[in-house]
Amino acid sequence: MKRFRKFIYNLHPYLLCCIWTPLLIAQIVLLFVLHQPVNEALQWVGYIVWWLSAFFGWAPIFILGRKGGVPKGKSYVHTTALVETGLYAIVRHPQMGTAGLLMCLGLMLLTQHWSSVALGIPAMVLIYLDLLKEDQRCIQKFGDAYRQYMQRVPQVNFVAGFVRLLVRRTAG
Repeated sequence: MKRFRKFIYNLHPYLLCCIWTPLLIAQIVLLFVLHQPVNEALQWVGYIVWWLSAFFGWAPIFILGRKGGVPKGKSYVHTTALVETGLYAIVRHPQMGTAGLLMCLGLMLLTQHWSSVALGIPAMVLIYLDLLKEDQRCIQKFGDAYRQYMQRVPQVNFVAGFVRLLVRRTAG
């Protein structure tokens, strides 16, 4: 397992993203081409999951822009401060991780076709592996503060993160 992690960490920073992004785009295309859901209940769950992914995808743009210590004129991705409040008190990777995984899942539920699943599952695995790289990058950037943050806040599990946040607030 250690060798595998080391292999993943040593990959080009954008390699995994360059693979999972086209898979996700192909899932979106399939939604419009093959949208003939068999189970209406699964379709509604898919819509809920997809809208939830939109929230997790867009909210960090505004949160990091305000609280991330972004230099004037730079994009929100150029944060200089570790943000641990708001959505970032619930999950460490709301945008790429939580939103990406939820979008893949939502598209599978909406399309309800084997080809969407065949694209979505590898995309989800690659997103997860990309998150491992991102945690390493954040440790290098923010040091022990990020390691402590990792102990408090889950990577993408927003339900567990919300429960942990409630427990911390009631205990503190």
